[in-house]
Amino acid sequence: MATTQQCRTALERLAGNLADADDEVRSAAALERSVSCHLTDLDTTFTGRLVHGRIEDMTTVHGPPSERAQIRLAMTSDDLVSLVDGRLNFARAWARGRVRLEAGLRDLLRLRSLL
Repeated sequence: MATTQQCRTALERLAGNLADADDEVRSAAALERSVSCHLTDLDTTFTGRLVHGRIEDMTTVHGPPSERAQIRLAMTSDDLVSLVDGRLNFARAWARGRVRLEAGLRDLLRLRSLL
């Protein structure tokens, strides 16, 4: 099981990857949405705002998210770290139920190139 700090570092790396991505990926991430990532094994949620390919105002709360974010992820801490490290394919993990992604249809269509 990854630690909360390892997960925060992974999310910060993900934010950096989005900010440094090529134009196609960056345009897909050019949303302004609230985001949450609930780590089921740690019962911890990271929340923040996705703003033009960057994750801003990231906070950590114990338990499930208190407010419903516009883009919601849920997974284990190890799966988060593996996704960011490139050892776990998002589409396969989502299809197998290891990762949950909930968002509006428009957001899902825009995010598909990121995933």
